Amino acid sequence: MKVLVPVKRVVDYNVKVRVKSDGTGVDIANVKMSMNPFDEIAVEEAVRLKEKGLVTEVVAVSCGVAQCQETLRTAMAIGADRAILVETDMELQPLAVAKLLKALVDKEQPGLIILGKQAIDDDANQTGQMLAALAGLPQATFASKIELADGKAQVTREVDGGLETLSLSLPAVITTDLRLNEPRYVTLPNIMKAKKKPLENVKPADLGVDVAPRLQTLKVSEPPQRGAGVKVADVATLVAKLKTEAKVL
Repeated sequence: MKVLVPVKRVVDYNVKVRVKSDGTGVDIANVKMSMNPFDEIAVEEAVRLKEKGLVTEVVAVSCGVAQCQETLRTAMAIGADRAILVETDMELQPLAVAKLLKALVDKEQPGLIILGKQAIDDDANQTGQMLAALAGLPQATFASKIELADGKAQVTREVDGGLETLSLSLPAVITTDLRLNEPRYVTLPNIMKAKKKPLENVKPADLGVDVAPRLQTLKVSEPPQRGAGVKVADVATLVAKLKTEAKVL
């Protein structure tokens, strides 16, 4: 069985992002970029399924600028067998990415698609769900455990009330949560091996997909500074302030 794993190149989670002075977006000039952490978990899970003998091939996919090749090489260093880059300089929104992935699903015919539940740059949490809808596939989001057997996927997912277990017929779309696994440390020998693995480069036009943005960003601004807290003498004073000043009671 083939597994398709979409990965996104984002600003590294350790970097404090800065908004551009003109408010048009986030400044990424000379900023460290890396693989989206949730996607890294997805790659790790796909590789573990391959190591168990349940999967025969892991294909990493990324959509974006040419530098996304670095992210794909990281995925192949973790254990992906090959990679596909859909290269474009246009701003890609979740719907456009889902359409590109749907075209690749039609082409590659994977038995499973595993991707991160959201990207840490836009926090949209939309691509996996949109892909499942466009491809007409069953989906399970926020997976904390995945088991494959008898042509089905048993997915334990985290919900507000605790845990929920779903049984999906394959092919299916699964999005990963933080507690699914802990990605392995990428060793230097594997980084060197990844450089020799095949990386295919295609354009959105090759897949017949229009990636023009449907949404326009009007302004990006820093969150407002939090004001200082206030100490109160007793519970009665706290309740009074919540009623009269905060007006939450």
